[in-house]
Amino acid sequence: MSVPAGSPNEGAVPRVAMVAGEASGDLLAGLLLAGMKARWPGLTAHGIGGPQMTRHGFAAWWPHHKLSVHGFSWELLRRYREIVGIRTQLKERLLAQKPDVFIGVDAPDFNLDLEADLKAAGIKTVHFVSPSVWAWRAERLEKIHRSADHVLCIFPFEPELLAAHGIAATYVGHPIANVIPMIPDKAAARTALGLDPADTVVAILPGSRLGEIRHLALRFFRAAALMQRARPAIKFIVPAVPGLQQEIEAIARKSGMAASLQIITGQSHTALAACDVTLIASGTATLEAALFKRPMVIAYHMGWVSWKLMQRKRLQPWVGLPNILCRDFVVPELLQDAATPDALAHGVLNWLDSAQRNPAKIGALQETFTALHHSLLRDTATLATDAIEKVLQS
Repeated sequence: MSVPAGSPNEGAVPRVAMVAGEASGDLLAGLLLAGMKARWPGLTAHGIGGPQMTRHGFAAWWPHHKLSVHGFSWELLRRYREIVGIRTQLKERLLAQKPDVFIGVDAPDFNLDLEADLKAAGIKTVHFVSPSVWAWRAERLEKIHRSADHVLCIFPFEPELLAAHGIAATYVGHPIANVIPMIPDKAAARTALGLDPADTVVAILPGSRLGEIRHLALRFFRAAALMQRARPAIKFIVPAVPGLQQEIEAIARKSGMAASLQIITGQSHTALAACDVTLIASGTATLEAALFKRPMVIAYHMGWVSWKLMQRKRLQPWVGLPNILCRDFVVPELLQDAATPDALAHGVLNWLDSAQRNPAKIGALQETFTALHHSLLRDTATLATDAIEKVLQS
């Protein structure tokens, strides 16, 4: 049987191009690269990525943080020319050195347009992580159809939805479900952070992007001050993305809480394993907190223009991933004007009070999150690599 033009010979090592646009995408892409390297040890990959990808031999032509922006408003407008310039240069480079497959990892605003151009030029395209068309921006379905030969889905209900619009897709499970243990070791995490087993610990995660930090960190730290007044013995752990740690430390000083916050470099999983409750920015980290079976208060705040645009395109009452996946407000969400320090502190203290006065409520939440964990647990790297191999051979 002849091999279609543009496809590698069966058994050949594919040449892969990838783009991941922020820390969560870098983590997902790193796990995918590990699976592909196991299948094709000589695999080469290049494009835009971060440290998790480079650990697997990825050649980053640009660092992933170049694509990271917050919301729709002035930050995006300020950086629009730079980001479009990067996409144009990358497209020209990939069209000149055609890879066997391009894999766009999340970052749909950047990747889908790029994928459409590459697909039109005969390059196979895979999009890893379906855009949340079931939550907002359903108009993206047509763009996905035009851009991606195949979509790798991390939630079980997505392939059926995409298939209804003629989009080939495979459920591969959520990679994070394989990384986080079903029963987290709280004691070991506390030892690693120098915490006592009897401590009351709140993990504060104000986001992984600069815009999120600037919108949320001061609110979160002022909420921590209110919690500290109510419970002086509370210990606060703040895992910081390395490139943003100085910004977080400056905001901690502004809040007057610098001496009371244990700001650590990275180690978000250790902080989530160690904590009793987390105050957390809406995003992938909320799913990680759920897989650690931790009660949480989800919050988000953005510029007024961004908020209005998001509200117009929003399709569901929930914003946090644990609530979306459970189809219920299993944990509180405080968004925009509702995300006041008073309300945030009250939400966290309610969970801490429940642990003492109503442990059954905490137990029920942990059971819900355990069931969610099982539903997302698959051999993601192998399933994704299988799907990519079929795309290459099609």
